[in-house]
Amino acid sequence: MKIAVVGSNGQLGSELCRQLSETAVGLDLPRFDITCRDDVVERLSELQPQVIINTAAYTQVDKAEELPSLCRSVNVDGVSNLVLAASILNCTFVQISSDYVFDRDVGQRTPFKETDAANPRGVYASTKLEGEKLTGDLEKHFIVRTCGLYGRNTSAHGKNFVDTMLKLATQDIPIRVVGDQYCTPSYVPHIARAIRFLIETDAYGTYHVVNSGETTWHDFAAEIFRQADIPARLVRITTAEYAALPPRPKYSVLDTSKYCSLPNAPALPSWQEGIAEYLKLRME
Repeated sequence: MKIAVVGSNGQLGSELCRQLSETAVGLDLPRFDITCRDDVVERLSELQPQVIINTAAYTQVDKAEELPSLCRSVNVDGVSNLVLAASILNCTFVQISSDYVFDRDVGQRTPFKETDAANPRGVYASTKLEGEKLTGDLEKHFIVRTCGLYGRNTSAHGKNFVDTMLKLATQDIPIRVVGDQYCTPSYVPHIARAIRFLIETDAYGTYHVVNSGETTWHDFAAEIFRQADIPARLVRITTAEYAALPPRPKYSVLDTSKYCSLPNAPALPSWQEGIAEYLKLRME
């Protein structure tokens, strides 16, 4: 099997390439630009992959409000180009999506199922949902919604939340982190393992794939510092105090029971276990 991993320089894309080994063909900027339709179709037609996994996305949530056309060119037009190529090749297409397509009041803390109505807020969230709808037109497709990914760093994409927290802890300054947004940050190798499993099945459709449990960004940071045994001046703030340009979901925890019900599906460890594995990796 030949598997095209689009966005191979990113955290998830590079981890998929590691796990898939010789079956993976990594594709990323500058040589592969998903916004160029002719180039996308030509390159993938040359490769003839059995699976295309799209991990590429415009993920700068705040800047998306200022640059909606740029965000849309990647998250909508780019996906449309990949969907066209997958249709021509009659191959399986995997689109990575986001918990941001949902939002619910914290007073209704029930994890979202795949069948729940989406409620995107902001340009980034809306474009991710549009990308899902384009993907759904294909017979052989997987839409994988996930959240707060962190894993091995790639120089092209900067640091993740865990690394950022650990760096701030060395500066002896108050670390202000939002404590009223609930989600499930997830360790990249666990998510990549689940995607590898899915593409070996014909159980096409939409799946929520995150680490188990739920937390806030503040409590996530607190657990990072606890496990790393690092004293930090952590300050809990509200979403209003953070004053981000687009609204963030107050509650976007994903229900993974559909994925977990698949025979022989690899387990999705807790978000605390994800931190432990990553901290161990950083020590190696």
